Amino acid sequence: MPMKLYNFWRSGTSHRTRIALNLKGLSYEYVAVHLGKEAHLTDGFKAINPQQLVPALDTGDQMLIQSPAIIEWLEETYPAPALLPDNADDRARVRALAAIVGCDIHPVNNRRILEALRNSFGADEAAVNAWCATWIGAGFDAYEAILASDRSRGRFSFGDAPSLADVYLVPQIESARRFKVDLSRWPLIAAVDRACNDLDAFRKASPSLQPDAA
Repeated sequence: MPMKLYNFWRSGTSHRTRIALNLKGLSYEYVAVHLGKEAHLTDGFKAINPQQLVPALDTGDQMLIQSPAIIEWLEETYPAPALLPDNADDRARVRALAAIVGCDIHPVNNRRILEALRNSFGADEAAVNAWCATWIGAGFDAYEAILASDRSRGRFSFGDAPSLADVYLVPQIESARRFKVDLSRWPLIAAVDRACNDLDAFRKASPSLQPDAA
C-alpha cells in the first residue's frame, strides 16, 4: 500500500514534502485537501490532523504532520539518496539554509497570516504582496549571501546534488513569483532554481502539475 499525502497543490509546505518524496523515489497517493474551500476545517480532516493544516502523511502505520517532521522522518527511514551531507558542519549549513525559509520566511507568509491581514486588518492585495515581499526579500538576501560565501558550492544550494535546502527553497521561489517579487536581484538563487527544475523530482512536484491545480 502506498503512503497517502494529504496536501494542497499551492501549499508551500505540501510542495516541499512532494519534492522530498520524489527525491527519495517514493510513490504515494495524492489526497487533495482544498484550502480555498476550507476542506481542512472539516471534522473529517480534523480527525486526520488535529491542527487542521497540510500536509499530513499517512505512512500506513501512523499519521505524520508538520512538513519538517515528515521530511526528517523520510530522511531517517529512507536514507538514500541523502538530503543532508555526511559532515556535521556541512549538515549545519544546509539546515541553516532550510531554516531561513522554513522558520523566517514561510511562517509569516502562509495562508493563515495572509487571511488575517485581509480580514482583520483590511489589507488589499497590494499590501499583502508588499508584506510578503518584505520577508521574502530579507530571507533571500541572507540566503544569497550565504551562497556567495561558499567558494566550493556546486550547482545546488550545497554541492552538486539537491539537499534539504533546495527542498525548502524551490517552493519559496514559487511563492515569491505568486506575490510578484522581482527575483532578478538574487542571481545565485535563480541559478539553483534552474538546476533543481532540470530534475524530474522537482518538476513533478510543481504546483501547476498537481491534480487539484486550479
